[in-house]
Amino acid sequence: MNTKDIQLLYKYNSWANVKILDATANITEEQFTAPADHPHNDLRHALTHALFAEWLWRKRWTGDSPKTPFLSEDFPTFAALRSRWAEEENALNDFVSSLTDEKLHSTFQYKTMKGETHENILWQVMAHVVNHGTQHRSEAAAILTELGYSPGDIDLIVFLREQSHV
Repeated sequence: MNTKDIQLLYKYNSWANVKILDATANITEEQFTAPADHPHNDLRHALTHALFAEWLWRKRWTGDSPKTPFLSEDFPTFAALRSRWAEEENALNDFVSSLTDEKLHSTFQYKTMKGETHENILWQVMAHVVNHGTQHRSEAAAILTELGYSPGDIDLIVFLREQSHV
């Protein structure tokens, strides 16, 4: 893995997040918090979890080990969630843009929210974060599709074709 590869993955991650958030902008606030038969119970919980994971890992990569998760109640409206996500997107893009190949292959230490200490190679965890986001975007896409607002294809290959990489 090199900086060019990880930057491409994070451009995909941003693109896929935008597709989900743009589709979510079409639903009502009631639909945003309505119970759904999915692991995170509703769209707001699923999106809050995805945002939290991106924020948490970025903080860990920069030497912080947060102890408190985001709660869906922190985002009473979709507009509040989208606004916070835009802030995180900027911070995450700044971090990704600053990487070197050497940094990508270095290890970093962090503590889990339970206080357990771990050490991982940066690029591997960065790839994990994109993969984790894919899972939760898929859950959000399923909810949105059930509500009649499919975000469309969010596959990596679709992104690559749109970007003329394949």
